[in-house]
Amino acid sequence: MGGTGTALWFRPNSTRAPQLSPAPSLSIVVLPFENLSNDPAQDYFAEGLNQDITTDLSRIPGSFVIAHNTAMTYKGKAVDVKQIGRELGIRYVLEGSVQRPGDDVRVNVQLISAETGAHLWADRFNNERSKLAALQDDVTARLARALDVQLTEAESRRVERDVTNNPDAVMLAMRGWAAFNRAYSRENQMEARAFFERALQIDPQSQRALTGLARTLATLVGTHWSTDLDADTARANEIADGILKVHPDDAQAHYVKGLIFRAQKRFDEATVEFETAIADDRNFATSYANFGHTKTYLGRPEEAIAPIETALRLSPRDPLLSLWLFMKCHAYTHLAQDDKAIEWRQKSVAIAPYWFAYVDLASAYAWKGEHENGHNAVQALLKMKPGYTVSKLAAEDWSEEPAFVKQYARIVEGARKAGLPE
Repeated sequence: MGGTGTALWFRPNSTRAPQLSPAPSLSIVVLPFENLSNDPAQDYFAEGLNQDITTDLSRIPGSFVIAHNTAMTYKGKAVDVKQIGRELGIRYVLEGSVQRPGDDVRVNVQLISAETGAHLWADRFNNERSKLAALQDDVTARLARALDVQLTEAESRRVERDVTNNPDAVMLAMRGWAAFNRAYSRENQMEARAFFERALQIDPQSQRALTGLARTLATLVGTHWSTDLDADTARANEIADGILKVHPDDAQAHYVKGLIFRAQKRFDEATVEFETAIADDRNFATSYANFGHTKTYLGRPEEAIAPIETALRLSPRDPLLSLWLFMKCHAYTHLAQDDKAIEWRQKSVAIAPYWFAYVDLASAYAWKGEHENGHNAVQALLKMKPGYTVSKLAAEDWSEEPAFVKQYARIVEGARKAGLPE
């Protein structure tokens, strides 16, 4: 996330709603959470949640978030989401409740279309009553990322349904982010790139499209999916630098710089950029994951696990979940903890296959002496990368750090033992 949202500062009038322009994309109000318990302490907790969620949603690029003070005027009132949509000029409503079953506190949330009244997404959070502060942080952090994804996907579907629509830069950028957020694959990244490029043809200054294109290019470079590593790296870097000149605390741009530095094997600089992105946006789950993954490239995989686990806690249903699970698997492979590597690799590919996960799997099985399973992993790898060999694996050149090179050599040897052709 990153960027600045917009807050609307008027109090709705029950008899005469203000005349508003058509609702902007990613426009939302966080209604006061309902306290379903007889505990007054939950009122303070619920209002704190509303404030934090409103603040974090405003960081989503292109978002239009109704101010907390305005949203609170609906407290205790029967609401019609369609009427609220008309009064506030927004497309989405987030509502929720706080409940205390026994010694626990439960928070339920749901995202609703203010245009149709349809429920688009829901989630539930639980924790002990004695840990209200931790629960508030957890709910806020997870919702910020989840709602970024859900709102973008909902807007993309709405645009696709509007057959009379003449796509503009905003809509094309929205569709680019929806493609970017889908299952982790080269095809989805290339689709996202195409949408961002089209958006920039219409509006070369669209920050949402520029940020999306920079992230897509950096992702293609970092995964070796790019067909022109030097050109894509240079362009991603140029875009990120341009954004940071105007917005030096833009978390997305710092994150892109981190990916670029890592692709250039400037790992210490990459970790600084990922840490800066996290400082600018405390809920930036994917920056935590890549901060951890960079530790593996530095030859310190034991330091990778904790930040990756933070990403998994912040966004446990993230579109990038399979990749983060692979990162955890890969750290365990570098640690020569083959049982754990296999466990986390299985969780990763159950969501979406990533080719290097099968390298790790083949190697881990080979070192465990499970040759049939190792052979099967090699066959799965070759289906994804026909003609792949031990020589190509050894020449991938991910990092020149001595500790990494030594750990990587064990992975290569394991793949050889599993039957990967020379």
